[in-house]
This record gives sequence, C-alpha cells and structure tokens, in this order.
Amino acid sequence: MSTERARALRKNLTGTERVLWRHIRQRQVGGYKFRRQQPLGRYIVDFVCLEKRLIVELDGGQHAEQVLSDTARTAWLETQGFRVLRFWNNEVLSEIESVKEAIREALQQR
Repeated sequence: MSTERARALRKNLTGTERVLWRHIRQRQVGGYKFRRQQPLGRYIVDFVCLEKRLIVELDGGQHAEQVLSDTARTAWLETQGFRVLRFWNNEVLSEIESVKEAIREALQQR
C-alpha cells in the first residue's frame, strides 16, 4: 500500500518539493543520490539519501498543527539510524542556497 501511495506522491510533488528536487537530484549535492517520496517503515519521507542515512523533510503550515506526530515520526526514523533535517517551505523558496549548504554539511558529517 505505501508503495502505491509513494508512487502517487512522486507524480504529484508540491511546488516546494519540485524546487528542492531540481537542486538535489542527479547527485548535485556532494555527489550523493537522493530518492523522493520514499517509503521507510510505515512512513513516506520527502527525500532520503540512503547511503548517508539522511532524510530531508519539507514542512508547510499544516506542520505547525501536527508537532506531536512529526516528533514521533522523527523519533522512529532516528531509531532506524537516520538523521532528519526539516526545512519550512518558505526557506526552500527564498533561501535555497542556505538549504543546500545545510544538506551538504549534514552529508559530510555522516
């Protein structure tokens, strides 16, 4: 079930997800491969570099209301050995170079 949902999400990326994907796809950040809308356990993460076990999540306004579920999700992903970076949509849209630099630094730390 999550595979079909992930496939549907890949076909219908949000505008912000499209912007970030243009900047991280095809090994553009440090030569590392990212996947988008990837199932991990019972969750589907926005972007993941499996090699470095780094997840990038984009948060829109709805995430201000789902702090508890986001916290539980992040905690579970961390127990699986992943590091989770979260960015607000407006950060991606207005500060893409800073976002890419934060991702690059996280990849180097892992």
